[in-house]
Amino acid sequence: MKNKILILAMLGVFSANFIHSDEVEEVVVQASILNVTQDEIGDPLHILSGTDVSDLGTASLGETLDSLLGVTTSDYGSAVGQPIIRGLSGSRVKILTNGLVNRDVAGIGADHKNEVDLSDIQQIEVVRGPSSLLYANGASGGIVNIVDNTIATSDIEKRLFKLGFETQSVNSGDGQSFSVADNLGGLNLYFSYSDSSFGNYDIPSGAVLHEEEEHHDEDEDHGDDEHDEHDEDMGYLDNSDSAQEATRFGVSKVADWGYVGLAVSSSESVFGVPYHGESHEEHGDEEEGHDEHEGERIFSNTESDKVNVRGQVGKVDFFFQDSEYSHTEQHAEEEHGDEHGDEDGDHDEHGEEGPTTFSNDSSEFGFILDLSNDSMTQKVSLNSSDETVKIFGDEAFMNPADREELTIGYFAKRDFDMFEASFGIRYDQIDTSGSVTGHHEEEGHDEEDHDEDHEEEETTNYSMDSSNISFALDLNRSLSKNMNLNFGYSNVERAPSVIELFMNGPHLATGRFETGDVNLGTETSSNFDISLSYEADNTYASVTIFRNDVDNYVYLMDMHDEDHDDDHIEAMNEDDHDDDHDDHGHAEGLIPANYMQQNAELDGYELQIGRVFNLDTGDLEVSFSRDVVNGELADGMNIPRLSPARNIYSVEYTMNDYLFDLSFKDVEDQKDVAEEETPTMGYQMLDTKVVKTFDLNGNSLRVSVFANNLLDEVARNHSSWVKNQVPLPGRNYGIRFNLTF
Repeated sequence: MKNKILILAMLGVFSANFIHSDEVEEVVVQASILNVTQDEIGDPLHILSGTDVSDLGTASLGETLDSLLGVTTSDYGSAVGQPIIRGLSGSRVKILTNGLVNRDVAGIGADHKNEVDLSDIQQIEVVRGPSSLLYANGASGGIVNIVDNTIATSDIEKRLFKLGFETQSVNSGDGQSFSVADNLGGLNLYFSYSDSSFGNYDIPSGAVLHEEEEHHDEDEDHGDDEHDEHDEDMGYLDNSDSAQEATRFGVSKVADWGYVGLAVSSSESVFGVPYHGESHEEHGDEEEGHDEHEGERIFSNTESDKVNVRGQVGKVDFFFQDSEYSHTEQHAEEEHGDEHGDEDGDHDEHGEEGPTTFSNDSSEFGFILDLSNDSMTQKVSLNSSDETVKIFGDEAFMNPADREELTIGYFAKRDFDMFEASFGIRYDQIDTSGSVTGHHEEEGHDEEDHDEDHEEEETTNYSMDSSNISFALDLNRSLSKNMNLNFGYSNVERAPSVIELFMNGPHLATGRFETGDVNLGTETSSNFDISLSYEADNTYASVTIFRNDVDNYVYLMDMHDEDHDDDHIEAMNEDDHDDDHDDHGHAEGLIPANYMQQNAELDGYELQIGRVFNLDTGDLEVSFSRDVVNGELADGMNIPRLSPARNIYSVEYTMNDYLFDLSFKDVEDQKDVAEEETPTMGYQMLDTKVVKTFDLNGNSLRVSVFANNLLDEVARNHSSWVKNQVPLPGRNYGIRFNLTF
């Protein structure tokens, strides 16, 4: 009730001068679906230009953003990297393209990639605060918005061609891109194509930590002779390859009344899955288990097709999006030959008779009404979406689920005498439907009556409604000519995701048998941050302190108890139990884990200080940054897989058409771990790039030479589910050419 009163009071303050004010024209400086200006976004965490993205070479979305202050990644090999913002990830961080949520299945599996095309983009926006409420619901961590120029909102003045080519050493791969933009007969046309192919990436010697080393690191039974095979450095990580092909086409018409445009995009990718938590007869003959899977090809295919209609008529922006996305995981056994003997029998043993397909079909439409006037900015949004998630195949750990969302949002910005204020509020009506099929517990049944038993399993259908209200307030005040103070507060309600509600089966990507909870309540995040910034005489500094109190925080809890372990060990010697385990998906070695909730606290800080030296030959900029996040549950346990503290040292030198950048990232040990979670050693990462721009008779050639992990450091990402099995790549040299004419 107090929150609702506060919201009404804020609305009254912001609307006081609206009725009698005249409308003024607004200059849009950012091309997003919301036509949000730079000023309206306020003070986002970061804006990364498309040029900077291109200079870094092809990488996952999370890896591209990993060096930004307060932003890290949870990787699963080179192709998969999901962003983490101040300790929050998954459904708490929304990934958007031009202001609309990407309806892929990244939130369903740690080994699923964010389906985005980073070729020829305008910029990437990492946004928190009031303006983020216009984009997506439940984004308590923030949003990552990829802005491109597929639908032109102003007439293209001249034809523009762009060609790109890159190659990297760590994976012996390369990438190509092409785009053209032109105005023909009054229509703005855009087309882009990108293609990349990368092999298994190199890793430093000793980077892979094998399962027997995890469990028996100090065991005398595992001598040097037994590990000779594992100690042999292959130099690369199996199934770490990736390839992607993407196209975008856009057409738009711009007139005095506004614009209207159509965009069609398609993307296909294939990438290896470097770790898949198959069961092994691990406590029997471990060497046999490893030989059995040596060289096995485990990979995923994705396909994405998207149609987007967007336009503006007067003060009304409207949009429609229809997308179809599929993600298929499968094994290729051809390389094994007679090693497996009967292939079908081997698949039965491991519960993998064929591929598993994850799909998400969705549609979304809405509009934004601009009510801005000469004293304040005001926008009202209405949005409706419907998405259906289905999983088919042997790893179908969740029944089909459907979610319908209806959203009404309001955003305002007003300059007062003492401060500048931004305010946002949204109401979300979320209807979720799904089902859970129970696993029977009968003992002693044989294979003949197994199918009949499964037919008798009960499926319970669920339908649940959630009404969420979220709001955010941002206050900005200039303390002096050189110093600025900013205060932000948000209260974001998030309905549990379908995976948190209906999950019920083995999830090999995490090495767990996961179980959701249909009784999970709404998660409420109360977040505040305060920032102080200074800039004068080529010196700049900023410090941000944040705290996030989360009621009903949803997390995945490993269920380790002595009774379960004892029963499991005892039953491993019983054939009937083995059959039951395999048939039901309770693969040996998978950790039982349940989705649970309790209150949680996250806090931390971000610090940056730097100085620019104006030299006779150019400008030299040196800076130091540090980010820290801590998280604790109400019962005193640490939140699992939190990113460790980082120190980032940077030196950048610019001279005419040259740019030289050197970055040293010092990642500290992570010892504040959850129960059953292992600590992770820190590492140091040294990266550099040199960029030169050539003027070719009015055309432009930009050449970027980059080198990552110059120290060839053995590095493990603590936020990754597979940190021990999937280390970060070794030393990498690359070059990127971008020709514009």
